[in-house]
Amino acid sequence: MAKNKRGKALWRMPSRARGTCPLCGSTRIKLLYTALGAQGEKLTVCKKCQGKKAG
Repeated sequence: MAKNKRGKALWRMPSRARGTCPLCGSTRIKLLYTALGAQGEKLTVCKKCQGKKAG
């Protein structure tokens, strides 16, 4: 059977959850994970930077 609803939530997010990662600078990448910034703010980052801290 087909999985019709896979990834459907991404279409409702702004710019399809894609952008530039604030930590590594990768462009047009999915920003689905959260990380803490230098001042303690929450940033949305890519999968590679998921466990990193800004500093």
